Amino acid sequence: MSALQIAQDAANINPGLAAIGYGLAAIGPGIGVGLIFSSVISGTARQPEARGVLLGLAWTTFAIVEVLALIGFVVYFIATAGA
Repeated sequence: MSALQIAQDAANINPGLAAIGYGLAAIGPGIGVGLIFSSVISGTARQPEARGVLLGLAWTTFAIVEVLALIGFVVYFIATAGA
């Protein structure tokens, strides 16, 4: 069996199962975003003059975490395309 055939067989999963998988995968970025901005709030409360630096880092890491959620969304559509 070729690698292409194995990949095609793995991609043909139940759309409901793929939706549950994406829902579970979206929990991680949601928690990550919460932790990022709670750290910014905590850091700003401790050292107000560092607010600009902290917010710049927060938006950068926020974008990286959200890309993970978008990749999961794309994988969901790839997984349900064959079904």
